[in-house]
Amino acid sequence: MISVRTAHTALLEPGVLAEARSILYAVFDDMEESDWEHSLGGVHALAYEGGELVGHAAVVMRRLLHDGRALRCGYVEGVGVRAEARRRGHASAMMDALERVIRRAYDLGALGATDDAVPLYLGRGWSAWGGPLSALTPAGVTPTPDEEGAVYVLPVEGGASLDLSGELTCDWRDGDVW
Repeated sequence: MISVRTAHTALLEPGVLAEARSILYAVFDDMEESDWEHSLGGVHALAYEGGELVGHAAVVMRRLLHDGRALRCGYVEGVGVRAEARRRGHASAMMDALERVIRRAYDLGALGATDDAVPLYLGRGWSAWGGPLSALTPAGVTPTPDEEGAVYVLPVEGGASLDLSGELTCDWRDGDVW
């Protein structure tokens, strides 16, 4: 039986956060501490099977610049499921919870997808961003062409009007900016 717990970072026990962090380090070969830090400070969705934590995802607030506006974005981070628990609906259940948060609190949702995760996001109504990407860095707006094709957005009813071929700029952070 799949169950999903949602909670803000501040409400999670240190042991639960440590276990979620270890799941992501096991899932992603190139995981760095800044990647984990990107998952903190927002709402976590924790997937359990038989009482065991098997998956983690989070949504955090970021600002994205598009069409002359600074948009409140629910940015999805740290989506991962233990290898032995994959293909059983855990990622979908976690995304259900996070998409509810996005639809009620933000102008849009966004995320950087791995190739393996693209079918999941496309099937849920997320769209690939087709326009140029950049980041608002300490040195000014800097193009991020290596990320093009990997950023996906979820329009929100009543949220921002999006031109998927327009420019999208993310706020600055350490590590991967997208």
